[in-house]
Amino acid sequence: MNHSSNSPLQATDATAAAPATGTAASRTIDSKTRRKVITASFIGNFVEWFDYAAYGYLAVTIAAVFFPSDDPQAGLLMTFGVFALSFLVRPIGGFIWGHLGDKIGRREALSWSILLMTGATFCIALLPGYASIGFGAPLLLLALRLVQGFSAAGEYAGASAFLVEYAPANRRGLYAAVVPASTATGLLFGSLMAAGLTGLLSTEDLETWGWRIPFLLAAPLGLIGRYIRTKLEDSPAFVEASESGAPESSPVGSLLKNHWRKLLQAAGAVLLNAVGFYVILSYMPTYLSEELGLDATRSYLATTVALLTYVGFIFLTGMLSDRFGRRRVLISASVMFVLFTVPAFMALESGNFLVIVLVQILLGAMLTLNDGTLPSYLAEMFPTKVRYSGFAVSFNLSNALFGGTAPFVATLLIATSGNVLAPGWYLMAAAVVSLVAVACSVETSRKPLA
Repeated sequence: MNHSSNSPLQATDATAAAPATGTAASRTIDSKTRRKVITASFIGNFVEWFDYAAYGYLAVTIAAVFFPSDDPQAGLLMTFGVFALSFLVRPIGGFIWGHLGDKIGRREALSWSILLMTGATFCIALLPGYASIGFGAPLLLLALRLVQGFSAAGEYAGASAFLVEYAPANRRGLYAAVVPASTATGLLFGSLMAAGLTGLLSTEDLETWGWRIPFLLAAPLGLIGRYIRTKLEDSPAFVEASESGAPESSPVGSLLKNHWRKLLQAAGAVLLNAVGFYVILSYMPTYLSEELGLDATRSYLATTVALLTYVGFIFLTGMLSDRFGRRRVLISASVMFVLFTVPAFMALESGNFLVIVLVQILLGAMLTLNDGTLPSYLAEMFPTKVRYSGFAVSFNLSNALFGGTAPFVATLLIATSGNVLAPGWYLMAAAVVSLVAVACSVETSRKPLA
């Protein structure tokens, strides 16, 4: 990720000399260090979500490889079921990585999480299929997905906290937007690769070896990300908090005892992100091809176009949240989803490819208002000594219950109700919950980090 001298993320000399956190006034951070922090944060989340994209976009192929082929819809449901089960360990991972990140430092936690995550991803590429070892294949797939889910639980939260604590005080929203941007870029590359593989390979080749390629790429990318992270110092806010007193003996215990209201508000605020992200950016190609009859290549292409615009919008949202405040932008996102989600899904039923692309761009732009603001909002809600824990627990709890299950729930709702608009109603309900949670919270962007 190249950041030229005129990049909005590269601080000017005056900005670099400004306090990074509002409390670490004595610490000066140069732009080279900030670029390394941005790069390290970007790579880790890119690898994580490239893997999740590959799994989601190749779900039909993975279902054929790892599950009995008697009932394709049952195989697809089981594939998404494994996807959902891998999220059940995320709250556990959130507690553990949050504890480590607040106790021994952001850098150490992030360095180990990326190594574990990419190792599990690489091993998925080596698995035999159902035809070779029967039910042992989906069991091994589930085991590795559980390792991925556990390790990934610390990635998004840790990278966001790291960036916010390194950012100039007036650009925390913009810096934290790097995390969802890297997430979307991982999905984009996953979508491009899935489109290329399905377009170039026969079904037999895709099921034999083609699906393995995205997972093999995790190893070199993960090693690069870990190397960069080990060369960084920990964030100024964490260093100052450590110097001013011993870290919390039990960060999670302190979080649950002293900050439980904020924890509930944060978990509610994440709900729209959790459901929206997986419905719009991961499940959508499967929805378009399996439920609406669009061919697979065009489904991937439509999602790819939406992701390209999403990455551009995400930084604009980060800047908007710095200027107008986190609450105002998050509330706007929830209101838009309440009003426009179901009509958008009705428009998808037209089958017109141009309409489908435009609807996905609209949904993606609406989602960026939430996604681009949420990382800075969550990081700012909690004081430094429990920041990693607060972010990780709230984020992973909502994602475990509602994010990872979103493709499964959407498929199940359609199967049981016969209504292809069911995912739209589900997404609208999530927006209502997030709207209430954010409305009950306070503005965080104008305050120095505690």
